[in-house]
This record gives sequence, C-alpha cells and structure tokens, in this order.
Amino acid sequence: MLADSSNENTVLWSLTAPPAPTVEIISENLSFDVVIVGAGLTGLRAAVSLAEAGTSVAVIDAQRIGYGSSGRSGGQCNPIWRATPDDLATEFGNTQAERLIQATLTSADDLFDDIRRLNIDCGAEQNGWFQAAHTRRQAASLKKLASAWRKVGAEIEDVGSTGTQAGVGSPAYEFSLLHAKGGFVQPLALTRGYAGAALANGARLFEQAPATAMERKNGKWHVVTPGGILTAEQVILATNAYTDTLWPGLRQTILPMVSISLATEPLNAEQQASVLPGRVTVSDSRLAIYFARYDSDNRLVFGCVGSTDSVKTFGGPGRLRKGLRTVFPQIADIGIECSWAGRIGVTPTMKPHLHEPAKGVLAGLGFSGRGIAMTSVMGRALARKVLGASNSDMPFPVTAIKPMALHGVSKAFVPLMAPTLSTLDQASVVLDRGLGRLSKEKDRT
Repeated sequence: MLADSSNENTVLWSLTAPPAPTVEIISENLSFDVVIVGAGLTGLRAAVSLAEAGTSVAVIDAQRIGYGSSGRSGGQCNPIWRATPDDLATEFGNTQAERLIQATLTSADDLFDDIRRLNIDCGAEQNGWFQAAHTRRQAASLKKLASAWRKVGAEIEDVGSTGTQAGVGSPAYEFSLLHAKGGFVQPLALTRGYAGAALANGARLFEQAPATAMERKNGKWHVVTPGGILTAEQVILATNAYTDTLWPGLRQTILPMVSISLATEPLNAEQQASVLPGRVTVSDSRLAIYFARYDSDNRLVFGCVGSTDSVKTFGGPGRLRKGLRTVFPQIADIGIECSWAGRIGVTPTMKPHLHEPAKGVLAGLGFSGRGIAMTSVMGRALARKVLGASNSDMPFPVTAIKPMALHGVSKAFVPLMAPTLSTLDQASVVLDRGLGRLSKEKDRT
C-alpha cells in the first residue's frame, strides 16, 4: 500500500517515479539559442535532440517538470489514429499524409528505442494494445479502420469474442483490434528521464518560472519570467492542455478536456492471470473511453473521461468504479490506493498541431489522447525544424494559429461532457443489446 495515498487527486506517478533531476531557479537575465516553454514530454524530448546537436537550450516551466499532462496521463502508447490513411489524405493531401502515416507506423518503436538508447528507467513495456469495441456498430467501424491501416503496413490483428475476452480478461467486449506495437510507460518517469538526458547533454532546466510575456527585440525573442528575462533566437511553446495567454490565440486552438484515473492495490498472481494477462493495455470505443494498464508494481491503472482537475466533479469516482466493475467484474471490490485527474489537449480533428505563428516561434500541442507516442514524434520534429529542416520534412503540417470558433462557449461546457458522453454510451449499449435480441428473434423465425 502506498503511504499517504488515500486522498483523491493523489497522482500515482508522482509517488512511484525515480527522483526528479536537480534543476535551477531563474535569478538573472540569460541568453540561449533556444528557449522551450513547458517541461513536459514534448518540450523535453525536443530539448534532448537540440542539446545532443550542441545547441544552447533552456527549458522553463511555470510549475515543475512533468506537472501537467506528462505526469498525469494513463501512460499508454496507442500508436494509431482514429482516422484511416485515406481520411488523412483527404485532410492533408497525399504528400503530407504519407509523412504522417510513416511517422505513425514507426512511432511506438521509435519511442521504445529512445527509452533504451537514453537508458531511461520508466517501466516501459511493449506487450500490445487491445482496442476494444463496446458495441457491434463500433466493431464494424474498427474492422474498417484495421483493414485500412494494414494496407499501409500496420501490424493489427482482428480478434473475435473468445480471443478478446481471453486477451483482455473482460466479458465486456466481443471484438477488438490487437496492435502489436502498443505498450505503456510510467509517464512522469519518462518525462524525468528526458530531463536527465537533456541536462547530461548541456541543457539547462528551470522550474517555478512562468513565462509572463514574449517580445521580439533586435532580432531576438525576450521571454519574461519573474526571476529574469531569457533571450533566444528561437522559442518553442510546448504547454499543450495547460496553455495560457502567453501567445495570442494559441489557447483557443484546443479544448482542455480531462482524463481521470484510479490505481488499485497490487493484484495477486491469480488476479493478474485473469485481468490483462500478458500485461497488455486496453482502451475501448466509448465516447467516454475506458482504458486500463498495469504499473510496475502490478497495480491496475483504470481511467475514463472526467470533468475538471478534481476527480470528484460530477461523480467522477462513481464513473471510475462503475467502469472498473463493467470491464473487470472479477476485481469489482478491489482496494483503491489513489485517484487523480489531468488535462488532455484536444483539437477539432483529434490530431496535433504544429504552428509557426512568427519567425523564430514554434508550437506543438493538441495530442488528443495519443500523447505518449506522438509527443515523442512532435518533440523530435520541433528540434529538426529549429535545426533547419524544411516544412516539407515535418510529419505534421506547419500552420498558422487558427482559434476555434465559439471556443469560450465550448470550454464552458467541458465539465458537462463526461456525464453527457457517459449517458450516450449507456444508450448505445442498450440499443446494441436491443438490436441483438431482434436479430436473434429474426433468425429464429
């Protein structure tokens, strides 16, 4: 049992990650080649590449390393989009889509190769990911998705009822896709590992250093913090769902939706044999998605969509418990050690944005539930762009900032999304069962 972990909003990862590296507090004006705002997975992965290339780089964070999404996510590496390759071609054009498709196909292996190369202790396991359908309609949709991605080289297996229930250890699903490249990490440990690698290559990291203003003077950017001004040729904005008003309009390009999670007490050997055997991960096709994976100490981490930064809002603990009972009824009464919430940066198209709003400024954000794999892709891409790569070499299209229409109204309704989506999910299950009964009666007649 974790010490002092009974309270809600206690993040498991902060209790089990290796110690954070020693960082600095800004107390004077400093100059660098690149300043990165946001010490999460994206910003720190970019810092690793830049520092390895010999670039003078500083990473600053308003809070601490991994405070935001990177220290609060489920930590699952789910290396495929909800869109098909043809959908990507329609959205981006054939050439850009091909770059994104290739980056997607290699994203998981690239991440786990990174972890090994940098010798990061983050409980990384690449045992596969079950993408499960919660209704027959969603099963049909997933079959089409898998077929489309297999045509471009993805390793995806259609798994029927028996294989799904055995592989996931759940009676809740009768069809799934098994993605061989999927896996999981301890996300805060990965973030701290990137931080250590960046420091080892000469980067400087500063915590408790909110960027309060940016101004271009004499050909350089001046990033203002309470402790001093940082001057740089290039600035990378990597604040994702915790983006504020530092750059006009950037916050309005995403919705800060919320994921909530719980961690059970460690499962014994018998329980592990029936819940996610093989230490795979699972996420399903609900609008208010359920997901689950193990941690290194055999706790089950189970999550769903939440409402605010507090797990309690609009019955969050109840949704988590109900979801756990639905998916894994065999451990319905297991003890819960902690639960927490974190924001997810969601874009209208459910794919990340790479912006270049001004000369010497880049922003990468909006990973929409694919952050473990895609922050690694984005971080490396941002670094390559700073080092001189052209837009035509980027896995994501490089665009100007375009705020969402009615962003303020949409953001105000975010807390209501979790209960609303959960209600719609319940209705879809009831409808699916009713259609199933009608189909059986029709077959008998």
